[in-house]
Amino acid sequence: MAHVRKTTHSRKPAARKKTSARRSTAHKRTRGAPKRWSQRVTKESDALDLERGVFTLTSPKRIATSLKRSAERSSRRRTGAYRSALSMLTFYINRAGKTLSKTQRARLEKAKVELKRVFGRE
Repeated sequence: MAHVRKTTHSRKPAARKKTSARRSTAHKRTRGAPKRWSQRVTKESDALDLERGVFTLTSPKRIATSLKRSAERSSRRRTGAYRSALSMLTFYINRAGKTLSKTQRARLEKAKVELKRVFGRE
């Protein structure tokens, strides 16, 4: 019978622990910087400068008017005000995904319809 040799170490080489000296400075966040890219887009988008908490407002009409005001005031947007406002609203709904409650999702979907009305695109 052949002798079977047992090894105490795994066949894969041990993963090296990354040290802070190896990390590039591009990966380091500054204090107060957003953790997620979608949060950064919402805050620093070239499309709009949004009012704080606009997507948490309780009235679809208030959400729509706030988005309209932000879109019309923006000097950095690359397209029309309506399209910029609708894009930001859709972006927020899509990125929130499953974490968005049914009532809040319904409110934001109503805000899309209200946005269309506010811009006179019925």
